[in-house]
Amino acid sequence: MQIVLIEGDGIGPEVTQAACRVIAAAGVQVEWIKGMAGAAAAERYGEPLPEQTLEMIRRYRIALKGPCTTPVGHGYRSVNVRLRQGLDLFASVRPVRTLPGIATPYEQVDLIVVRENTEGLYAGLEHEVTPGVVESVRLITRPAAERIVRFAFDLARQMGRRKVSFCHKADVMRLADGLFLECARRVAEDYPFIQFEEIPIDTLCMELVLEPRRFDVLVMENLFGDVVSDLAAGLVGGLGVVPGANYGTRYAVFEAVHGSAPDIAGRGIANPIAVIRSAALMLEYIGYRQEAQRIEQAVLATLKAGIGLTPDLGGDGTTMTLTEQIIHHLHAGV
Repeated sequence: MQIVLIEGDGIGPEVTQAACRVIAAAGVQVEWIKGMAGAAAAERYGEPLPEQTLEMIRRYRIALKGPCTTPVGHGYRSVNVRLRQGLDLFASVRPVRTLPGIATPYEQVDLIVVRENTEGLYAGLEHEVTPGVVESVRLITRPAAERIVRFAFDLARQMGRRKVSFCHKADVMRLADGLFLECARRVAEDYPFIQFEEIPIDTLCMELVLEPRRFDVLVMENLFGDVVSDLAAGLVGGLGVVPGANYGTRYAVFEAVHGSAPDIAGRGIANPIAVIRSAALMLEYIGYRQEAQRIEQAVLATLKAGIGLTPDLGGDGTTMTLTEQIIHHLHAGV
């Protein structure tokens, strides 16, 4: 089986190699086809997302990706945004659940954030009207709105979830979010067996902090999803432990959602759990459900045991010790 591997920048090569080791330990044979993206690709090709990398994914359909550096306020556009738009990866899925061994304010959080990935303010439609005045266009279209809400309902049905919450700001952005809300209501009518609720973005953020356990599947536009998915990750231990997936009709890219952490790159202390759990989502997607479940259970057992954990998880271990502990529990058949 051939899968594209994009190691990314900073700690990317370290954490993606850890994921590759865990996949191999689970008994899944993969031939990794390496593609480049991010700062290293920009230096070599003058382009942070070379066309040959996109062509690799189009050919092999599936990719596992590490974090890529994005310059803030200057330089090239986000590699992640360009990758999602270039491959029409319209659905970002972020499962968020409480993990053993990680102290958090809440127990038994178990929700999924579904984010529209190709439109909104991240469509990149902005220009300088006149010096000192910049206009950004927030793009919402009926086809994109309908397909992301339908994706969320189908995901809820497949996973046995009972409620879909649609997040919006239609009281202020009456045309854009009004259209999105209209589409959500129309799609919800096709799923009468799943509870549907409408909730403003500001109310959602407050209620996530007050009582996140009342939510099940959340679906929203691009910018809201970017913010809310990180907020939700903070409820269960942060971006270092939460997996991410981007789905289209033909392609899928699975990625760690944290940054490239250049300050600790090469020190061997990066936490690989986010990309390992993303790899488990990838295996489940391509039909290796049992192996994916074994990896997930091994991660949970490792966190519960508390041995070999990296500093961000409260331990004094390394990327290697944490990976070896996960492989140990994987072989032990937890």
